[in-house]
Amino acid sequence: MSRANNPASTPRPPAGTQVPPRVAVLGAGSWGTALAAVAARRRPTLLWARQAAQADAMSATHENARYLPGVSLPASLEIGSDFDRALSVTAADGGVPLLILGVPVAGLEAMCLDLARRLPALGCAGWHVVWTCKGFDESHGRLPHEIALASLADTAGVSVGVLSGPSFAREVAQGLPVALTVASGDAALCAATTAALHGGAARVYAGSDVAGVEVGGAMKNIISIACGISDGLMLGTNARAALITRGLAEMTRLGVALGARADTFSGLTGLGDLVLSATGELSRNRRVGLDIGAGRKLADILAGGMTAEGVRAARSALARARALNVDLPITAAVCAVLFDGVSPMTAVSTLLARDARPESGDLRVPD
Repeated sequence: MSRANNPASTPRPPAGTQVPPRVAVLGAGSWGTALAAVAARRRPTLLWARQAAQADAMSATHENARYLPGVSLPASLEIGSDFDRALSVTAADGGVPLLILGVPVAGLEAMCLDLARRLPALGCAGWHVVWTCKGFDESHGRLPHEIALASLADTAGVSVGVLSGPSFAREVAQGLPVALTVASGDAALCAATTAALHGGAARVYAGSDVAGVEVGGAMKNIISIACGISDGLMLGTNARAALITRGLAEMTRLGVALGARADTFSGLTGLGDLVLSATGELSRNRRVGLDIGAGRKLADILAGGMTAEGVRAARSALARARALNVDLPITAAVCAVLFDGVSPMTAVSTLLARDARPESGDLRVPD
C-alpha cells in the first residue's frame, strides 16, 4: 500500500506524548516539495499533489522526478492527491493546523476560495495559512496578501502570512543551509511556522511587514531579468552591480509607497533574495534574461517550458508604480524589451541616457 493512502505509515510518538500539529503543504511543485521535505524532518507532514499519478509516483520513489529529479525525500513524508483528506487529516491532530500553500500567484485565488469553502466544515478552532508565491497578480496587479485576504475574508479562525527569502528549491530539498522570513500580523502564525521549519540547516526569522516581504519577492524577479539581459549582452560585472543596487532602490520605493517599511528591503526578502536571483545559476528569471540578451525571443523561451514569475509580474508592477507616481526605470526597460519590441541594447542606452541625479534621498516617495 502506498503512503498516499496509508496514514499509519507516518511515524507516531508513543502513547501519551503530545503530537505536534501536522503540517499540510498544498502543491507539489519544486518549492512546495522542498518545504514539505524540511517540515517532514521535524513533524508529521502531508504533501498534496493535484495529480494522482504524480502523488503515487512520489510515494513509490521518494522523489519528485518532474521538479526535483535526483533529490531524495524523507521516508516519513506522506504524499497524496485527495484534497479533502489532506485537510481532514491535518485537522485531526489537534491544535491549530498549519497549511503551506505551494502554488504560484496565478493559482492562489482559486486555492484560497477552495479553502474558504472547505475549512469551516472541519471544525477546527483556527487555521494558519501561509503562502510562498512571489509576484503580482497578472490580471489585477494584486500582491498575494491582497488576493488571500479578499478570498478568505469571511472564513472565521483563519490567520494568514507569507513565507519568503533567498532560496532555490533544489538546495532546500537537499538539506543545504537556507534562511527564510515568515511575516504576518499574527505572532502565533509566525511561531507555528518557525516551529515547523526552523532547525538543522533551515533558519526562519519572523516579522510583520507582509507588504515589504511580498514586494521584495516580486520585484527581485524583474530586476533579475534585467541582470540576466545585461550579462547576456556581456556588459560586465560593473553593470550587474549597478542594476542590483539601483534595482534595490526601485523595489524599496515601490514597497514604501505600498505601505512597507524601508528597512525590510535590506534584509533576506529584499537584498538577500535579489542578490541570489540576480547572480545564481539556478535562477529562472536570470536565465530568461540571459537568453534574451543572447538574442532569443521571449515567445520562444516560454514555449520551451521556462516559467519565470518576473515576466508575469513586470507589467503589473509598472502599472501600480505609475498609479502611485513612483519611478521604476529598470522595470520600465524590462517591460519595453519583453513586451514592446525594444532591443536590449536600445533599452540599455535609454537607461544610461537618463539625467544625473543625487543618490541620497532617492527613496523618497512622491506626494
